[in-house]
Amino acid sequence: MLPSYLCDNDLSSIKLVATDMDLTLLADDKSMPEGIGERIDALTERGIIFCAASGRPGPTLRESFPDHHSDMAIVADNGASVYLRDELIYRDLISRPLYHEVLSLASNTPGGVPVLCAFDDVYALERDRGHEDVLGIYYRSITYVDSFAGLDVDSNKISIYFPDWDSKKNLDEIYAPAFGTRLYLTCAGDEWLDFMNIGVDKGSGIRHLVEHLGIGLTDVAAFGDTYNDIPMLDIVGHSYVMSNAAEHMHAHGKFLAPTNNEAGVLTVIDRIVKAAE
Repeated sequence: MLPSYLCDNDLSSIKLVATDMDLTLLADDKSMPEGIGERIDALTERGIIFCAASGRPGPTLRESFPDHHSDMAIVADNGASVYLRDELIYRDLISRPLYHEVLSLASNTPGGVPVLCAFDDVYALERDRGHEDVLGIYYRSITYVDSFAGLDVDSNKISIYFPDWDSKKNLDEIYAPAFGTRLYLTCAGDEWLDFMNIGVDKGSGIRHLVEHLGIGLTDVAAFGDTYNDIPMLDIVGHSYVMSNAAEHMHAHGKFLAPTNNEAGVLTVIDRIVKAAE
């Protein structure tokens, strides 16, 4: 068992607070914790950057923080695009032949709903329009196409939604054997599988951000609950695993934060703000 967040007593040097969204900052019902705006303001007033680090795309993350996105950082698409105060400071592109190869396999493999992420837009198959209730949670601008074959767009991530919540099984049995040496694959919860270029993940996104800010990784606090948070948690000075996370995640954190439904991220932010006073 990890030590409690209360055991982290060296918070005064923190300059960046990065948090995952689903099942970390957000409650199980995907609601934002009450008081997040005041916490972002308090961090900003003390020269500490708040960062949302998520597999979600930039536009959706900006919508999640309508009053604060211009004051914060965003590591979107699992590190494939990074924004600071609404300025795009880094982006990564998957080669067109490679993303078409992934989409071809996904389109012809039962059980998955493939999505091609193109920064502000995403593409999905017309046959999968019935899943818009889920896709629409994460993607605001969805273009439905009969086939991915003719697409010629810049893409930084491919995602596959699994309605049966078996992303790990599909990763292990189908997609890792086919693409594990050419792309970085990670489960974003039980229902999503994400594909980025090798070397692109939330950890690399945080590295680009701290380099731009001129701060060190030791001065970063990060919160996460699942596989795609591991590269971020593994490299920062203050890594908090949520109490609602699976036990295997404890190997990738230094401290245990209260659960997402208890607004655990805000509880720790309050301690960081107090230490900066």
